[in-house]
Amino acid sequence: MRDSGYYMSCRCVKTSLNMSLNDWIFISGHDDIHCVPKSARDCSIKRGKRYTIYRALAAFGAVYTGATDAVFKSPAQKEELTVDHLVVTLVAPDKPGQVERIAQCIAEQGGNWLESRMSRMAGQFAGILKVGVEPEKYDDLIKALNALSAHGIRMLLAESVIETTAPTQLISMQLVGNDRPGIVRDITRLLAGQGVNVEHLITDVSPAPMSSELLFHADAVLGVPVGLSLDDLQAGLETLADDLMVELVLGTED
Repeated sequence: MRDSGYYMSCRCVKTSLNMSLNDWIFISGHDDIHCVPKSARDCSIKRGKRYTIYRALAAFGAVYTGATDAVFKSPAQKEELTVDHLVVTLVAPDKPGQVERIAQCIAEQGGNWLESRMSRMAGQFAGILKVGVEPEKYDDLIKALNALSAHGIRMLLAESVIETTAPTQLISMQLVGNDRPGIVRDITRLLAGQGVNVEHLITDVSPAPMSSELLFHADAVLGVPVGLSLDDLQAGLETLADDLMVELVLGTED
């Protein structure tokens, strides 16, 4: 299968007809996926264990009536099914060593730090990160992260989900205008009304050159529905205020 670009192929076989996926436990072996009925007396799988493969299959709400092939087209897809992903948001007092403390906690529990966005603001350190962890170590990682509250690190934990959004094109947006209360609300309301998703957003307020007036700056990456005119979107944004300058560019600098 490697010659055709596939990572592996496996077969899930049922011995009974018309059983829901909720009646089965799916576990990953080295070369295949095994199906075990939850009702089996000799089942050696501990109930309540978290199996990402099982959750991914059950998400389709399908009922198996025979043998079904499951094919992973890349190592990334295989990893997605055999590793749980946790999204963590955090706030902590800003001081040296906070990131190291969090990273040490994740590493000690066998987690893998995958993605993160972090920043210092108003004396606080805040961030969001994505962590990969093997299913059997998931609960221990949750407990360890929650225990960081003893050091003033507050966390909100959530499981990652399979994204099912409509096709979009990514654009970068740069926006400058006089600051006023409600400007972010007005901008995001217009974007939402056009079906635009905010993928990434950075804003700040700074004094205008040669004056004491405050200018609002926004840099964003937007997911724009395919078929939506960028000219129409830009014109709509610029109607929010006479002084608002907007630049939309297809694609991102990343």
